[in-house]
Amino acid sequence: GGPRRLLLISNSTLHGGGYLGHCQQHIQSFLGQKVKRVLFIPYALHDRDAYARTAREKFESLGYGLDSIHESCDPVEAVRKSEAIFIGGGNTFRLLKALYDNSLIHEIRKRVLEDGIPYMGSSAGTNVATVSINTTNDMPIVSPPSLQALGLVPFNINPHYLDPDIKSTHMGETREERIRQYHEEPNTPPVLGLREGTMLLVEGDKATLQGVTGARLFLRGKKPTEHEPGTDFSFLLTDSNPLNP
Repeated sequence: GGPRRLLLISNSTLHGGGYLGHCQQHIQSFLGQKVKRVLFIPYALHDRDAYARTAREKFESLGYGLDSIHESCDPVEAVRKSEAIFIGGGNTFRLLKALYDNSLIHEIRKRVLEDGIPYMGSSAGTNVATVSINTTNDMPIVSPPSLQALGLVPFNINPHYLDPDIKSTHMGETREERIRQYHEEPNTPPVLGLREGTMLLVEGDKATLQGVTGARLFLRGKKPTEHEPGTDFSFLLTDSNPLNP
């Protein structure tokens, strides 16, 4: 196996574009020529057939075959044979519960971290690539056995990160306040707030911010910092983290 290779995308659809349209060139350069087929995991949405059709149409247009894990009679075996994995967005709790229910946490970790196959996630699929789903924006519509996720990176991500709207009269908590509440708990890892249109490319021990917007980084006990595309986030991969499984 080679080093871990991850493409962690904030969102599947950017305003004004089609499914994965804003990041299709990133996907092609990430998967390259060697990958012929992608294993799609549609567990985050209820209608898995429709979701698989959408994803298949997109990946075929980019030159890749797509197999959806929900069509396989043995999901674990499907992961073992996969050349690349893509987990799509939807509800993060539903997704993580299905990964546990189908005994896929260990298998996906092994394929990505030991065998070095490419892993792509968007939105909820990005959330589950991290330490835990504690910083998802989704409602807990089901209860996974644990909030611990795949742990492919030793920090958390908040996809679809939203800045406060200064014109808004809404008095609820901002995304930043919610992340700060998370960091009030002991031993909580960094949280990378990925705005829509951004993604994190991880190759081995190197992590680079890509896309068109930017990201906001939250470290426990420190002021959040602002980062432009092109930022080197490799230090997030080496920080020792007590939560890293």
